[in-house]
Amino acid sequence: MRLLKLVPEDTNIKFLRWRVPFYVVSVLLMIASWGLVYTQGLNYGVDFAGGQEVRLTFEDLEEAPIASLREQISGLGYGEPVIQRFGEENQVSIRVRLPEEVEEQAGAATAIGDQVIASIESQYENVRRDGNDTVSGKVAGEFREKAVYALLAAMLAIALYIWIRFEWQFGVGALFALAHDVSLTLGFFALFQLEFSLQIIAAILAIIGYSLNDTIVVYDRIRENLKKYRKMPLPELLDLSVNETLARTVMTSLTLLVALLPLLFYGPDSLFGLVAAITLGLFIGTYSSVYMAAPILIWLGVDSNSFVPEETVADRQEKLARGEM
Repeated sequence: MRLLKLVPEDTNIKFLRWRVPFYVVSVLLMIASWGLVYTQGLNYGVDFAGGQEVRLTFEDLEEAPIASLREQISGLGYGEPVIQRFGEENQVSIRVRLPEEVEEQAGAATAIGDQVIASIESQYENVRRDGNDTVSGKVAGEFREKAVYALLAAMLAIALYIWIRFEWQFGVGALFALAHDVSLTLGFFALFQLEFSLQIIAAILAIIGYSLNDTIVVYDRIRENLKKYRKMPLPELLDLSVNETLARTVMTSLTLLVALLPLLFYGPDSLFGLVAAITLGLFIGTYSSVYMAAPILIWLGVDSNSFVPEETVADRQEKLARGEM
């Protein structure tokens, strides 16, 4: 029985022929993405913008009805709520965004929390109130700051790992590719004003992980070919390496896409931003591994001697003793 092959084993696509135009377009897209972030801003969710938090216990139920609660509270006009289990299975934390005119009014914010509670109590009996608190903008700002630190730490740790594993040029190339992926994802959310919450931070970290995995596979093949084909011009060697890993890249991407598309089109609204971010990251992560991480090695000075060990004095003396010099 023959195995299904979506990509032939002997592909010879000249990916790097268009490396300069693709790089120019990618850099322009990164600049445009950051321009959108600074001009339009991100549509922060309750996690990053503050809001009102209500904590409830459904004493007559073994498990809190989170799905129906989300639909019910969304109808109150305060946007998409953030609902999570809090402690036991029948305890929930509900956070809603506050309108701008009541953000600084503690009484008005509490009244909105009371409205949320009253709406729930009208549908469910024996609901115990465990809290009705305002999440300040200061706390939300700390969440944003820590989220940025988490992304930067992940990217720098990855670059350091690749630097140690390969050469410093590979670490710089991987870091640039990851910066490209994160920038375009932020630009996407700024352009369409999708809600930006802690879920999206998790999605960006997943994008970084996927892109890194694909980049390391390509880099590892480049390193092997640098040792094997010492006289091959570097652009041809990079094309060869990308083509040799192309089948694996396509199969990995398609497998993930098959899992994401049903969630994207038929999944709950609360997961749309998360799934949309990962789906976008799937494409830009694959693209950056080929057109960002690989071509930059040419401009960073990688050549056929990059992985050849330097000859020591002892090596030269040994060759001299054997009459090889």
